[in-house]
Amino acid sequence: MTLRERLDEDLKAALRAKDTTRLSVIRGIKAAVLAQETQSRRTLLDDDGIIGVIVRELKERREVLPQFEAAGRTDLVEKARNEIAVLESYLPQALTAEEIAGLIQEAVAAVGASGPKDHGKVMAWLAPRIRGRADGRAVSEAVKARLTAPAE
Repeated sequence: MTLRERLDEDLKAALRAKDTTRLSVIRGIKAAVLAQETQSRRTLLDDDGIIGVIVRELKERREVLPQFEAAGRTDLVEKARNEIAVLESYLPQALTAEEIAGLIQEAVAAVGASGPKDHGKVMAWLAPRIRGRADGRAVSEAVKARLTAPAE
């Protein structure tokens, strides 16, 4: 079952169960996917494209969470956390630190990286392999640390 089909089935289930949070999030995902397809003039996004949209939606929710907490808006904090949980349920299994380190080692070998100047090449190789499975910023920091470390 494709991710698009899963979203459609989950939308129907959320309607039947009257699960307003899940329903709202799924509708938001579908709207963002449609907007992306319209903007890029692609007919349909594949699963990777939809995962990219979900990651973007997840990032937005995570960015506003500290602002809600600082403002003392516990109602909005709880709503954002519930939405984050729903969004995360559509992402692939997260990578462990060991798996990320292994991928970084593989990327460094694959592109022949020798120093910090090759950071972009390594990240370009890693990006499609970690999309939706790891935080890009954290992986970038790990790559930077690996490339600046003395050779073993």
